[in-house]
Amino acid sequence: MRLEFHHINFVSDNVERLHRFYTQVLGLADIPIENFPRPDETDDKGYSGKIRFATDGAMQMHLAEKNLDVAFKHGETINPVERGHIAFRTDDIEAFKKLLDDNGIPYSDYGTAFAKEWHQLFFHDPEGNIIEVHQAV
Repeated sequence: MRLEFHHINFVSDNVERLHRFYTQVLGLADIPIENFPRPDETDDKGYSGKIRFATDGAMQMHLAEKNLDVAFKHGETINPVERGHIAFRTDDIEAFKKLLDDNGIPYSDYGTAFAKEWHQLFFHDPEGNIIEVHQAV
């Protein structure tokens, strides 16, 4: 099982202002929203909050609208758009779930609820920071 850094997610009540800061002030490049197909939000699944993307060419930044109800809506305990998170990509999501289970680390398995092309898990590190691990599907 391989693990690599993929993105940092910051949440905001003003995603456009945050995106302008990272692209126009700090000079990161915009990543078009079309590069990230999202499922439609329903009453019990998904997230349709405003989201923008930026990159330095290697790492990505996902800038998402804060939403305190996402975990409740999905019947999960971890909300990835409450405070933001860091994300890693793996090549074996099932092996990663086993690693978490073997170490007694609870996680929220959102599957493809937020991104059509990624199976996403979220969990906390020992300090309570949210971590995402996903696999392309």
